Amino acid sequence: MIGFYDYTVILTYLSMISATTGIMLCLNDIGHPYLGMFFLMFCGLCDAFDGKIARTKKNRTEQMKKFGVQIDSLSDLAAFGILPACIGIAMLRSSIDFYNFPDIKFLHLADKSAIIKIVLTGVAVLYALAALIRLAYFNVLEEERSKTEKGENKIFIGLPVTTAALIFPTILLIHIFCNANLTLLYFIFLAIVGYLFISRIQVKKPTLKGVLIMISVGLLEAGILAYIFIVMKN
Repeated sequence: MIGFYDYTVILTYLSMISATTGIMLCLNDIGHPYLGMFFLMFCGLCDAFDGKIARTKKNRTEQMKKFGVQIDSLSDLAAFGILPACIGIAMLRSSIDFYNFPDIKFLHLADKSAIIKIVLTGVAVLYALAALIRLAYFNVLEEERSKTEKGENKIFIGLPVTTAALIFPTILLIHIFCNANLTLLYFIFLAIVGYLFISRIQVKKPTLKGVLIMISVGLLEAGILAYIFIVMKN
């Protein structure tokens, strides 16, 4: 078989599986739109450790390193580019009564004009496109930087796409606790975050402490969502 299958790529593969599962749940009628959020947060958890684990292997060949870079970007596009967009579209098209979930109000496409449908769908598409551009541009810059500098990059140009794993679950929590229709707020943030992906803002790479804080926040959000979706409804 082509490709590599050692422990250095396992988390990236798991992230891709999680992203694909979340996308499928969002685009058919077997799952609640927000189930995709759990898969999004799991992707974020995998991304937090995949690079660090890969670097523990001392005898990686140049081919293995390049392969890891490629699959990481492709997985990130699915997880943090396409999946959040699909969650938004699922919020628009969902019309099922979910008796095992909180009574969350959604803005249905069927109830709105063609202009609103086109605009909101366009926002989701452009968000995914912005994530693609951000990832490709980062890869080009990182390849050029590695030729002249050693070590890891300390500054990111543009908002990293992985921040989607924290931003959109936070909107979900606001959505639930407000018990209001915040679907439009979700799409507003899709537009804002998508713009920040391709902006020239500089974001300092988080230290280990910063990464651990973000992981803790993500786990807290996941715990709250699980409690709301499972415990409170039972």
